[in-house]
Amino acid sequence: MPPRRRFTVPLPGGGSLALGDRALIMGVVNVTPDSFSDGGRLVDPGSAIEAGARMADEGADLIDVGGESTRPGAEPVPRAEEMRRVLPVLATLREHGLRTPVSIDTRHADVAEAALDAGAALVNDVSALSDPAMARLVAERGVPVVLMHLPSPPRVMQVDPHYDDVVSAVGEALAAARDRALGAGIAPAQILLDPGLGFGKRTGAGVEDNLTLLSHLPHLLRLGHPLVVGASRKRFLGNVSGAASVEKRLAASLAAALAATWAGAHVLRVHDVEPTLHAVRTAAALDPSEWNAAWSTGPGA
Repeated sequence: MPPRRRFTVPLPGGGSLALGDRALIMGVVNVTPDSFSDGGRLVDPGSAIEAGARMADEGADLIDVGGESTRPGAEPVPRAEEMRRVLPVLATLREHGLRTPVSIDTRHADVAEAALDAGAALVNDVSALSDPAMARLVAERGVPVVLMHLPSPPRVMQVDPHYDDVVSAVGEALAAARDRALGAGIAPAQILLDPGLGFGKRTGAGVEDNLTLLSHLPHLLRLGHPLVVGASRKRFLGNVSGAASVEKRLAASLAAALAATWAGAHVLRVHDVEPTLHAVRTAAALDPSEWNAAWSTGPGA
């Protein structure tokens, strides 16, 4: 296991995220009718608010609220509709005294601005600042931003993606996104990076980009920023585990979370907060590097 790099990510209002002792847990609240994982279960604001509060009670370090599905083939959502979905959830969570920092999962600067005004503390941008106004907003507000690798819009991202070397390609794209952020005046400490598992990555038919990226997270850590990893319930886990339905992918999701933790990930974006937290707490107490030493020096070595 590589040495766990430590980062302090400043939050609005004087708080911060301390990254390094263990992977932090970001609970997912999709306020969408077509989410791949929730199937519209949280489209009602009351249900979404209840889910966010429950995740906080279970120990989530962050809550990620989104109003636009980015599943493969998803069509864009009008900004007004995206705001209609997320703003009541954000406002109510704040009114109820939620202490857990909330991130807004959006590609659009106007949605992000309204969400920050409603109490969000981070921006999770799957398009890595494709909206030029997003970079300006993040820089002006001084909030953290997650920049994810997304090679093409969700509607077409799974149409014949191709990489000669997926780890190098994703690393180069994330470095370019980081440089755009820095050029816009975003402070280095505000930037987190996400390899975008399941987003424009090949899966099945003898090629599995997502597992390759998971196995090579230390390469991406060389970029010098905290890594956010979102493998929870995704299709590639169903392919490798045999769990065809989303509801049966908890065990595979936990295995991916442990792999990401041992590889040095700083934040895990998950749907199942409590079991993932228990798993990463246990993983943080172990040192897999000792296993290699034991195997190399044990009987028969």
